[in-house]
Amino acid sequence: MAAVCTHLEQVLVTDVPEEIEGCVDCLREGMSWVHLRMCHGCGEIRCCDNSPGRHATAHFHEAGHPIMRSVEPGEVWSWCFIDEVAFRIAVE
Repeated sequence: MAAVCTHLEQVLVTDVPEEIEGCVDCLREGMSWVHLRMCHGCGEIRCCDNSPGRHATAHFHEAGHPIMRSVEPGEVWSWCFIDEVAFRIAVE
């Protein structure tokens, strides 16, 4: 396991939307979620692995975008699926 994320060049989106309806897949499929994550590659909102759909992980496997960040209130950490490391992205 890497000690650092080696995929930071793939971080294209850092701003969290002001309004988040929920996981785009859960909303489409009529499912519920536990926690929400934002893809740093495209900005889409998906649900965590504790949610029934596990859509953030599915998005990583389908789109190949390796880094998600928590959009839960008060949380500012990101996760790299490839390096299996949590970290904070410094935003100017």
